[in-house]
Amino acid sequence: MKKENFTYLKRDKITEELKANTFDLVVIGGGITGAGILLDASSRGMKVALIEKGDFASGTSSKSSKLIHGGLRYLKQFELMLVKEVGTERAIVHKLAPHLVIPEKMLLPLIEDGSYGEWMTSIGLKVYDILADVEGDDKRKMMNKEETLALEPLLPEGILKGSGYYAEYRTDDARLTLENIKTALNYNATAINYTKVTDFLYDGDQISGVTVTDAVSGESYQIHSKYVINAAGPWVDELRTINHSKEGKQLHLTKGVHLVFEKAKLPLKQSVYFDIPDGRMMFAIPRGNVTYAGTTDTNYKHSKEDVVATVEDADYLLDAINNMFPSVHLERKDIVSSWAGLRPLIHEEGKSPSELSRKDEIFNSDSGLLSMAGGKLTGYRKMAERVVDKVHKKLEKQTSARFKDVFTDKIPLTGGPWKKYKEVKKYITKINDILEKDNFEAHEAWYLVTTYGKQTEAILQIYASSTGANPKENLIMAELEFCMHHEMVVTPLDFFIRRTGRLYFNIESVKAYREKVFAVFKETFALSEETLSAYNSELDALIKSHSEF
Repeated sequence: MKKENFTYLKRDKITEELKANTFDLVVIGGGITGAGILLDASSRGMKVALIEKGDFASGTSSKSSKLIHGGLRYLKQFELMLVKEVGTERAIVHKLAPHLVIPEKMLLPLIEDGSYGEWMTSIGLKVYDILADVEGDDKRKMMNKEETLALEPLLPEGILKGSGYYAEYRTDDARLTLENIKTALNYNATAINYTKVTDFLYDGDQISGVTVTDAVSGESYQIHSKYVINAAGPWVDELRTINHSKEGKQLHLTKGVHLVFEKAKLPLKQSVYFDIPDGRMMFAIPRGNVTYAGTTDTNYKHSKEDVVATVEDADYLLDAINNMFPSVHLERKDIVSSWAGLRPLIHEEGKSPSELSRKDEIFNSDSGLLSMAGGKLTGYRKMAERVVDKVHKKLEKQTSARFKDVFTDKIPLTGGPWKKYKEVKKYITKINDILEKDNFEAHEAWYLVTTYGKQTEAILQIYASSTGANPKENLIMAELEFCMHHEMVVTPLDFFIRRTGRLYFNIESVKAYREKVFAVFKETFALSEETLSAYNSELDALIKSHSEF
């Protein structure tokens, strides 16, 4: 199955392939962990299928802080090896997809009675640079008060003492997940969304596959496999329960919330990692035409299917932002969008949410189910390597097959390849030159390239053949056509949320073009009025829950 067939229009063919084959490995969960495992295992030569109960990246992997960061705060917990690993991984993932993993300088203000003192910050950032192999201009700098205010004038002059200035990377977590899956398709992997695992198959007392139900057709069928990895994020323990193996360590879910504001309301010039009065830290990050800020870190025990930012969450973040940037005076009505996601951490008795380790762990059941939980977005590639190594050894022992060693650190993700980040910047300029002729702002070229990379050219080819009078509408419809034919979009929500991030970062475009988008869905996928009505109601509810407080 090649990536050009990765479309709802070929869904029946993918389903038949899942029924007809016995796989070396089935991966449950289409978030970043499952996507990383799919690419790792398929590139080694294993026959692999990935099953996701909703859309790809619809759980935690579209609701993170959208940073591939080196884990500065883990230094305070003395998790030095974690800092070293995620720092090293950060550089690798940037190399594999520099259009998606973008350098982002971060300012750490030093304030009176703050969490970080000048000496500790200087030493800490130096250790961070060493552990994370930071080079050249990305190495940390210590700034005085005047230099800090020149970088970010909104900081509180009265209590500001200076700052640390260091390197991080920004990403689109859902796109990173999707591009890992699409890259795996080039190694004959099979992936499907909206397909839920309802039970496990057994040969004697050992797992030999899964029973699934297709949420689109309602059909249930079996997928046979030598091994199964449970990478279902917040739902890992549910699957362990079905497998009767939920003993020992269990998940501890915490909720993280982010708020989005118009640039004019929170006009930061610079990404800032700053103190909250209760002793926690949070980010505020300019992104295109908006600025977003987060995150909270609170225990969560409610529905995993309906995680939203509450008024209490919003007020907590608004207070923190107004405290650090006293001139902005943000109110609830200034929130244009928001998102809330769950962190599937490993429970440790007596620890608060912020104190829980972000390390990943693998649980091995007596029946052979491997479950992976915990971990960071930044460390997804190394997490995949660890768990696939286990399957690799077992498969080679069990069969005469021989598989390649891991080489995902050398596989560019779709949207590339690129020599360096400088090439991405030149490409953005080239796309801007094309779009400028139709009076698009520079932001549009930046958005397309940092979303699709070189796949932007395929979108512009569709756009060039458009006959409509409205260039903005033509471009979004070209995006939609590309996503429908190459990115397994099943519902309009997949497009507006996971493929484009518009619900979070350009919610007005969702409202403006929803009717046109829905009309294309109806025609292309022959959808009934009843189905369209259900999608419309769902989108109405999402817009309300994400933007009204």
